[in-house]
Amino acid sequence: MWTVLVCLLCAGCASASSRPGAPTSAAPTGEAAAALEVAHAALAAISREDMVAFTDLMIDEALVLPVSERNGTVRYAASTRAAERARTFDVDIVERGFDPTVHVAGGVASVWLPYDLYIDGAWSHCGVDTFTMVRVGDAWRIASLAWTVEQPPQCSRHPDGPPP
Repeated sequence: MWTVLVCLLCAGCASASSRPGAPTSAAPTGEAAAALEVAHAALAAISREDMVAFTDLMIDEALVLPVSERNGTVRYAASTRAAERARTFDVDIVERGFDPTVHVAGGVASVWLPYDLYIDGAWSHCGVDTFTMVRVGDAWRIASLAWTVEQPPQCSRHPDGPPP
């Protein structure tokens, strides 16, 4: 059973990160920036409720795993790319990522991306999106996306405040 999905990469991995208080020059570049661009494109597609565009960023075998904790019990649900592609929404979603950490080692990348989420304009929750990506040809593709569903203080809202 999958209880935690996190890709830990070796200490020798090339990495780039942007953390609170880090200089702007610490923004990801090169392959790390390209992987982060895919993560941001995924959140933009989700915010448009465009699951075709979202799943177009994935490999065929990709898994999606939301993880939540209630009363001390961690629960997850696994979904395939095909199931996500067929998903429809009857609400307006805005999901925004911030303060990314990106690691790249050869053909594997991981993006740790705190996020907040609003439904129909109202605050819902925050957490961390963890993207594991693989290089396919000249592009990064999502192999898995796991995320936590939390409330502050376990997670933070976007530093820009609520979306416009």
